[in-house]
Amino acid sequence: MKRLKVIGLILLIIVPLAALIYHVKNTNFQVLNPKGQIALQEKNLIVFALALSLFVLVPVFLMLIVFAIRYNEKNTKSKYSPNFDHSRIFEAIWWGIPTILIAILSVVTWNSSHSLDPYKSISSSKPTLKIQVVSMNWKWLFIYPKSQIASVNDLTIPVDTPIDLEMTSDGPMNQIWIPQLAGQIMLMPGMVTHLNLISDNTGSYLGRSSNISGVGFAGMTFNTNVVNSRDYSAWINNARKSTKVLNNISYKELNIPSEYVPVSYYSYASHDVFGDIYNKYMSSNNDNMYTGMGN
Repeated sequence: MKRLKVIGLILLIIVPLAALIYHVKNTNFQVLNPKGQIALQEKNLIVFALALSLFVLVPVFLMLIVFAIRYNEKNTKSKYSPNFDHSRIFEAIWWGIPTILIAILSVVTWNSSHSLDPYKSISSSKPTLKIQVVSMNWKWLFIYPKSQIASVNDLTIPVDTPIDLEMTSDGPMNQIWIPQLAGQIMLMPGMVTHLNLISDNTGSYLGRSSNISGVGFAGMTFNTNVVNSRDYSAWINNARKSTKVLNNISYKELNIPSEYVPVSYYSYASHDVFGDIYNKYMSSNNDNMYTGMGN
């Protein structure tokens, strides 16, 4: 009878665990399916923290099941010890193990916070490509200053190339997230933040706003298209053919709140469009803050 209980207890743990592993393995959880160096390190950090937590979770649930069986009122064979209130061994276990785990997590968190600093440049034999990002209501503007083009809701980057996203917001505070390439970072009006990433694989990866910002939040998504150098050059040349020019007047029109905005492209003048966007929040003319750029 005891053997059957033990087998049943083991199955009660193994079967749900196996089902969970199977589900995770056969489901595309984007954060667990990294396509770049930064995302891979973040995934490893998640897996490590989860594995470490199992040192607490597994024994706790095992004891829950064992105690429920062993100390059930119908089990008259269990030892009754009403005066037991202290054990140095048990105290050392339930204080010592969590202390060790927290110490390990503290060291890992400290190291990873520095190694995964979004402002930290990525070492590569290729030069870093700077792309300027503006969060708007409810769309994303990507400016390629070196190539003199801009795109709306389309981030296209070359594979195996470090990318520096220089970002600000022209509207409410927001967050950008490309789960398979990097973590989340905040974008704020009048401020510039950076996110460095790199992709080791060609493909199309979903990017989105991860900060609820109003009625158009659900449609504030974009594709991050990672392509080879030849296709990237072709994409740049195609965008340059756009008859739309990004300047102060066209930006005012683009900045009008709109939902589910289709992909579009701009060529633009050589003046600093991105600088104008975030610098306008430094102006004493507050009426200009949320209505688009001045002329």
